[in-house]
Amino acid sequence: MENSLVAFEYALSKGCDGFEFDVRQTRDRRNVIWHDPGYHGRQIAETNYVDLVDRSGNRLLTLDEVFAQFSHRAYLDIELKTSGSEEAIVPILKARPPQRGYIFSSFFPDILERLHDVDKALPLGFLCERREHVEAWHDLPVHVFLPRHDLIESRLIGDIHNAGRQIMTWIVNSSHQMRRLADWGIDGLISDNAQLLYQTFHNT
Repeated sequence: MENSLVAFEYALSKGCDGFEFDVRQTRDRRNVIWHDPGYHGRQIAETNYVDLVDRSGNRLLTLDEVFAQFSHRAYLDIELKTSGSEEAIVPILKARPPQRGYIFSSFFPDILERLHDVDKALPLGFLCERREHVEAWHDLPVHVFLPRHDLIESRLIGDIHNAGRQIMTWIVNSSHQMRRLADWGIDGLISDNAQLLYQTFHNT
């Protein structure tokens, strides 16, 4: 269900503000939504869009479809998994600008730098999963820092806020962690459990 219209609708139906999804580019430069580099035995980057089908003949969801269905009703965290699509993605975004906010996020600084070169007004987010990379946010043109949840200390949140930026984190799947990070002042939480995330902060 991951990276599907069903998953996105489910997250919104459970009270979440938005969702994160992964973008890759096909050989013929279509922007598709999928986490892994391969899809049913084919490498996405080496395959044309029409040939990326599952056993039932279903094709991958495209970025255009996500924007068409959700740009007016969800916060969108658009994670770029590979470079090469930066220039093509910006016009798609501007044709249907998300009304509830968005960021382009990536683990790769070069992708973020290239997006910044294309349009300096784009909100960007640096994803981080290694402690040795935590300080890299200082030198990147990002609005949001997104370290993995176990890399966060209350001091880091303070440093980010003092620099005029935001901090969000992933993947937080326990109420205890959600509440602790919220108490520290986290700006956003990404979870696999949309219902738990909503209930943690809305149940009396």
